[in-house]
Amino acid sequence: MTHRYSVRVYYEDTDMGGVVYHANYLKFIERARSDWVRKLGNDQNAMRDAGIVWVVRRIEADYLSAARFDDELTIETDVVAVSGARLTMSQLVKRGETEVFRAEVTAVCMNDQGKPVRLPAEIRALL
Repeated sequence: MTHRYSVRVYYEDTDMGGVVYHANYLKFIERARSDWVRKLGNDQNAMRDAGIVWVVRRIEADYLSAARFDDELTIETDVVAVSGARLTMSQLVKRGETEVFRAEVTAVCMNDQGKPVRLPAEIRALL
């Protein structure tokens, strides 16, 4: 099931050329992932209190088209794969029907000592 999240491009998001600064796409897709897991019912604060946090392990990104000040963008997030220890998602940033940015993101869970742990069963059940 595709999760959709909207974001407006503000002046602070742009570079000297008036287009979205490349690193800000990572912020946009992070917000979309956070909104998605919240809507799934995953309480990240409770996870952290239990000593487990989500960590991005890998991002592969493609910049496809320029987004500019005041554009309204939609980020679509889909699950690609879930294993015992990792979650891989596809994220697509669109302006209307135009694809602007695409990323494949792999996230894992880590404990408070910085060691990888299996995804909790309740998380796998949500996905």
